[in-house]
Amino acid sequence: MLKHRIFTSSEFILPSDDEPLRSVVTSSEDATVIMWTVKPGQQIKPHVHPDGQDTWFVISGSAEYISDTKETKATIKQGDVVIAHRGEVHGTLNIENEPFTFLSVVSPTNAGFELK
Repeated sequence: MLKHRIFTSSEFILPSDDEPLRSVVTSSEDATVIMWTVKPGQQIKPHVHPDGQDTWFVISGSAEYISDTKETKATIKQGDVVIAHRGEVHGTLNIENEPFTFLSVVSPTNAGFELK
């Protein structure tokens, strides 16, 4: 098996009672792939990547996607692909009763991170 190229997603789904955990699947200078599990009531605060893009692939559940500093929201759900281009505000709040799980690809890895 190609251990450096094939990953089992369930091994990276790590719910936490405190804040959502950033579970890094793999990282190179090209991109960092992160699995997130956001439990009911948890939030990933609005932020930007000033030097790159963040692409989300929703694996399970649904949540409110925050798309600006005024916290404009839209519902995202299983099967959705959500893209925050360079410098675009994004975050999420789980207002449902089930965990919200998604895979994030930040590219390039040195895209930076700033809370908004």
